[in-house]
Amino acid sequence: MTDRRVVAVANQKGGVGKTTTVINLGAALAALEERVLLADLDPQGNCTSGLGCSCDGVSSYEVLEGLQPLGAAVQPTRFPNLDLLPANANLVGAEIELASDPQRAKRFGAALARTATNHRWVLVDCPPSLGVLTANALAAAHSVLIPIQCEYFALEGVGELMRTIERVRAVWNPELEIEGVVLTLYDDRLTLAQQVVTEVRQFFGEAVFATIVPRNVRLAEAPSFGRTIFEHDIRSRGAQAYLALAEELQERRRRREAFGAR
Repeated sequence: MTDRRVVAVANQKGGVGKTTTVINLGAALAALEERVLLADLDPQGNCTSGLGCSCDGVSSYEVLEGLQPLGAAVQPTRFPNLDLLPANANLVGAEIELASDPQRAKRFGAALARTATNHRWVLVDCPPSLGVLTANALAAAHSVLIPIQCEYFALEGVGELMRTIERVRAVWNPELEIEGVVLTLYDDRLTLAQQVVTEVRQFFGEAVFATIVPRNVRLAEAPSFGRTIFEHDIRSRGAQAYLALAEELQERRRRREAFGAR
């Protein structure tokens, strides 16, 4: 089995480019010849539909409920090296059905551990909330990637996310790291956006990726066609940003592995 790195992409604030980042960062890593699994744990299923995939069969709901193994749900996408664990609205029920289970946050990690795959990266799309589904992603992950939009109230709710991460460390996953913070929806014409970049870099320091994802029409269009940005417009600023972000992520992993970390 490939040495997988599981990265939860989380921010309970909606509209920050979370699913866009999961899809296109995953596709960029796949374009760099890495095997990637995108795990959709959001009942809205935007990661699934944004890749032009359906979820008529086995989904992440059945995996979390223990009804099916993870391998039975994973499906290939049109994009080479990129696979998907799809989601649908049934996941709403998991929040309620797993609430009384003392091991409720360990379901996804256990399913991953039981499944031998050749994926080097697993990117988990979390819902915009801090309930059971996000807890499952954080408990299974090596690290958390936090997208923050370059708009008003950029840091709103980040404190609560950080407290959730600390709770998960205390109870389920003591080695959970911050993979980094990625700034999204950046418009270089706006003074506010530049101020947000400064504020976020002051708050998170070196955890912030150098790459900033711009506000880009082509990025916004791509999900409506069920395409990654590389299929929709590989020459766009959005595509180039996610490719640069993937290269940064790879470099961080190489440095970590050189020092013997996970």
